[in-house]
Amino acid sequence: MNVFNVAKAAVSAKDVAAFCGININRNNMCLCPFHNDKHPSMKIDKRYFCFACGAKGDAIDFVSAYFGLGLKDAAIKICDDFNLSYDSSYHHPPQNIKPKKSDEQIFKEANDYCFKVLSDYLHLLKEWKIEYAPKDESEEWHPYFCEALNEISHVEYLLDILLYGEVSDRAFLIQDYRKKVIDIERRINEHTARRKANDKRFSRMHGECR
Repeated sequence: MNVFNVAKAAVSAKDVAAFCGININRNNMCLCPFHNDKHPSMKIDKRYFCFACGAKGDAIDFVSAYFGLGLKDAAIKICDDFNLSYDSSYHHPPQNIKPKKSDEQIFKEANDYCFKVLSDYLHLLKEWKIEYAPKDESEEWHPYFCEALNEISHVEYLLDILLYGEVSDRAFLIQDYRKKVIDIERRINEHTARRKANDKRFSRMHGECR
């Protein structure tokens, strides 16, 4: 078997993360090593996915990103670290040390992440304001409509800070709203998934009625 097949068959993303010293809780969640994670946002088992920054893949992808290696070098490193035999005449790559991100890179990634999530949230809020608006005075206000009324101006204010604010103001916002932004992204993803499921169900029922 070649080095890719051996590595993928024998080792999971969770195995290599644990080998790298990353603490994984009993729910298979850990701090994502690919962004400045303060709360466990990466789900990891056979594969991994970060709910915050979107990093995903298998064991080879994880080692490649973590150590800054090409995919083949990452597969070879896995086989060497876990004493796996493979057929290859490829020369053993040198041990690479994980490159350290600069403070500027970390800050930019956090700023871009918060801006993207809040922009998506604002778009959704504006949709809710129209879609769930009461049809008459007697109708009870939908929670999504209430949320839109309460949050639209505030989210626009936060986006203005991330786009035009001083560095110190943006840094404070990112630190103060980090957990809330992660929660907002989770809600957006859940809402999108439910909407897609409902659309599929509607299409299937509509097709059966024909």
